[in-house]
Amino acid sequence: MEKETLDCLIIGAGPIGLACGIEAKKKGFNYLIIDKGCLVNSIYNYPYNMTFFSTSEKLEIGNVPFISHGSKPNRVEALEYYRRVADHWELKIHLYEQVNSIQTVGQVHQVQTSKEVYQAKNVVLATGFYDLPFLMNVQGEELPKVHHYYSEPHPFYRQQIAVIGAANSAVDVALETWRKGAEVTMIIRDATLRESVKYWVKPDIENRIKEGSIKAYFNSEVIKITEHSLEILTPQGIVEIPNDFVLAMTGYRPDFSFMKNLGITFHNDEYQTPVYNDMTNETVITGIFLAGVACGGLRTNKWFIENSRIHAELIMNHLSTKI
Repeated sequence: MEKETLDCLIIGAGPIGLACGIEAKKKGFNYLIIDKGCLVNSIYNYPYNMTFFSTSEKLEIGNVPFISHGSKPNRVEALEYYRRVADHWELKIHLYEQVNSIQTVGQVHQVQTSKEVYQAKNVVLATGFYDLPFLMNVQGEELPKVHHYYSEPHPFYRQQIAVIGAANSAVDVALETWRKGAEVTMIIRDATLRESVKYWVKPDIENRIKEGSIKAYFNSEVIKITEHSLEILTPQGIVEIPNDFVLAMTGYRPDFSFMKNLGITFHNDEYQTPVYNDMTNETVITGIFLAGVACGGLRTNKWFIENSRIHAELIMNHLSTKI
């Protein structure tokens, strides 16, 4: 039997991948969503007590209301919401299925996964960026005490921890672990905390640093990590700090190698921004599209759920002129 050819295969079952699936279903397309992890895998891996910067209505997709207890929903509420969206729209989703390669033959893309081979006229990459952390590239970073992901504060009770970073993740981790009994030192490369730190949190962290409850080294960076300490380079010279754990909240980046292997090209800029048509989100490869944070390259703070939901409509409206 000749293998069925999908109108659209969507890689990534995050909020934007789900939004693409909803728009594909509205158009009557033969579509499928695939993800190597669970539904909205990135949100699942957020810290347990994380609260979104956005209000709930800005996270809505598919005209399904998002009702949260507070004005800003938390991780548990978001997981419940997106499960409800997937069920409401009866979306076709395959979870825990890794995409290994995409081969283009004529006008059809052959997608090889860990479980199956699919043929699709169009492929949407809505893959996010949470899988590859920015590394510090220092001696000792491979030690078990170094974590690039954070879930909850309890394991760090009565421990000396270093939090690396100056953005929301680092600030949240520093405050939460300190409140649960950790001795916290922040290592910050810049002279100040990021301006993007949540406005209702920023005074809290600034006051904790000012009173000395949380120690902070500004204009500083880690140069070496050992089993029981770490060395940092400060404006006053090298300082050695006793340490049990390092929580490197240094951010994450998209998988550029996967995109480059497909033949997607990139602008010659510092952000490694992929080349795509901003009216259709189609890349230089006919039938391969980008959606969500994947469009921003290293600028992972450019596209969020609330401002990239429109990508789903742009892509599917364009496909409706072809299919």
